[in-house]
Formats: sequence, structure tokens, C-alpha cells
Amino acid sequence: MGAGFFHSYHLGWARADALTLLGDLEAAGLRIAHPVTGRVLLDSHDPASPARPAGTRSRVTREQFLSIAGLERLDTVGVRLWVRHDLDVLMRIRRAGDRVVAVEFGLDGLPPPERERAVRAIRSAIGRASVLCIGFVLDRTGANTGTDWDRLVVAGTALLDGWPDAVAVREDIAFRHPQLAVLDSVHRSPWRIFGSAALSV
Repeated sequence: MGAGFFHSYHLGWARADALTLLGDLEAAGLRIAHPVTGRVLLDSHDPASPARPAGTRSRVTREQFLSIAGLERLDTVGVRLWVRHDLDVLMRIRRAGDRVVAVEFGLDGLPPPERERAVRAIRSAIGRASVLCIGFVLDRTGANTGTDWDRLVVAGTALLDGWPDAVAVREDIAFRHPQLAVLDSVHRSPWRIFGSAALSV
């Protein structure tokens, strides 16, 4: 079984979006600066990977991170967000197609109370940008890391091998996807949300 994750997909991503998202996450308790050292750590590790080898880490300032988080010059950037001094969530921002950016959060290693706190913070933060958020996936255990979530959420062309806790897609994708079109869902504009946690995210 892989690592738990939360992925969200956004249109028209820029530095201002990264700044807003980071501010909302920090207000909810996921802080970019380590609570003891104050360090901000870039990390190249893939948060959706079931193995947790150490990624390449480099220390930066908050402003340096924000200067690259809009992806004007890079295709991907990762950073540690701290739940407390000994627990963190890895956030990776990466290009996922034409005009689409994926923001990925690794939930691996978080005890259930801290994991749920992180999920609430992430879901709340992306909800405030819902007009430009075209969908998201929550899988607390990482059982569905093999699904091509980019193709499913962005284009509606991938099939699900298993069910995550929740997957939200645009209405047009929900109506034409062969698996989703025949299932009950929760409507929360601009998405249709499927899965066992659809009512609670």
C-alpha cells in the first residue's frame, strides 16, 4: 500500500495563487517554516511515491520559494509544510498539462488526528479557490497511487482501478466518464464529488 495523498488541479496558476494557497494553509496550521528552526526546506521527493527515500533538500527563504512556486521557470517544486516540529506534509506543485497545475500533498507518516487536520486544512484552502480548481483526489491510505489522476481529473480519459476516499471532477467529465456517469455523487459547484468521503470533504 502506498502513501496517502491529496491532489488538486488548478487552471491559470501563477505566483499569486501560490501566495494565496500558502497563506490559507499557514492560517490552518500547515506552516512552511519549521516551528523550531524557522527553516524552509525545498524537497524534490515525489509525495505520491510509496517509498520515502530522502529527496534532495535545500534551504530557502519564504520569498525564494514564492518566487519559484508560480512555475514561470520550473516545471515542479516541492516544499515541506510542518504540522508540528516532528511531523510534516510534503507539498509539490507541478505542471500537469496545458494550463493545468497539480498541487500534491503527501500524507504518509501522519497519525490519524494530524492527517485529518491536514486534510481539512488542504480541502478548505483549495475550496477558497474553487473557481480555478477543476478537481481533486483524496486517498488517505494511498491504495490508488496507480491510477493516472492527471488524465482522469483533467481530461476524463483514465479509468479507475480502485476508489479513493473522494474524487471531484467537473460536471462535464462526470457526465461523460463511463464509470462516474452511472454513480451517485454530491454536487458542490463546480464539481461532482464521488467516493465514500464525498459528503465529508
